[in-house]
Amino acid sequence: MSHDLLSKLDIRYPIIQAPMAGISTPALAAAVSQAGGLGSIAVGTSTPEQARAAIAAVREKTDRPFNVNVFTHAPAQADPAREAAWLAWLRPHFARFGAEPPARLSEIYRSFLADEAMFALLLEQRPAVVSFHFGLPPQEKIDALKAAGIVLFTTATSLDEARRIEAAGIDVIVAQGIEAGGHRGIFDPSAPDPALPTVELLEQLHGKVSLPLVAAGGIMDGKHIRTALYHGASAVQMGSAFIACPESMAPPHHRALIAAGSGLRTEMTAVISGRPARGIANALFTEVGAAGHPPLPDYPITYDAAKALHAAASAKGSQDYSVNWGGTNFAQARAMPAAELVALLAAEMNETA
Repeated sequence: MSHDLLSKLDIRYPIIQAPMAGISTPALAAAVSQAGGLGSIAVGTSTPEQARAAIAAVREKTDRPFNVNVFTHAPAQADPAREAAWLAWLRPHFARFGAEPPARLSEIYRSFLADEAMFALLLEQRPAVVSFHFGLPPQEKIDALKAAGIVLFTTATSLDEARRIEAAGIDVIVAQGIEAGGHRGIFDPSAPDPALPTVELLEQLHGKVSLPLVAAGGIMDGKHIRTALYHGASAVQMGSAFIACPESMAPPHHRALIAAGSGLRTEMTAVISGRPARGIANALFTEVGAAGHPPLPDYPITYDAAKALHAAASAKGSQDYSVNWGGTNFAQARAMPAAELVALLAAEMNETA
């Protein structure tokens, strides 16, 4: 199955660089693709114009296949009372830096479900792969993208989601374990999260769905890749492993935390963006996310508040409220050019135990 997926994607190694919004760059994606993996860019936080420029930037650097990722969450519903209560909760944190919370919050990112211009752009540009995170788009969009010759990925965190993905005619399932950094791909964040580790999720899906599985969550080296392949994955998707690469957009503080590594921990929280996501714990997790906080505004309206709070803190020299996404094994990230990392991963993967 692994060989079949590699042929389908026209890549040499079963290594996919995760599409990390705010971290991945055209340079990172191109380097990974050029080295024999599948590079990815994330356009879920972009306008169609920005997405067009990012796709062009990748193509300037490589003629190899790459993945374009979009967010398929339910569009946010504004709720002024809920948003005001959330800003009131944050007021003491802003006050630490002599700042006021914003007067109002907005939906800073548009869902692919409501972005016809982004859909039209993907049909026009026809990247080799388009991946969906947070759920499935309408069937007619899936069918149109497939008819354009695009291979489609969707993230699943459970067997139920995987079966829905298969029924929709998607080509590949990204099986996201609870170890993964960044946002959980869970379809309905109000439903219970099975919180399955990557290997356990692979074992649940293997044999129950016929689509190729891409393992995501906690995978940092060649031994981890071998383990995922042993448990039924056809490839792996790695995010945290690439954050320390010079081609990523990770800011200095994020890189410093990765380098500090073992003394830090990750946690899952929804208080940063409005949807559950794993990152390196700081005041956003422990204080903003403290027990008793009011109901969160919808994703990504909540994120607007977190970004404003970080800006206020950062202006006074504090990184206490910075957002540093990372998986449970983030401290194992290696700071080296992406092409070198892909070559090293491939070599490690092929070592005999």
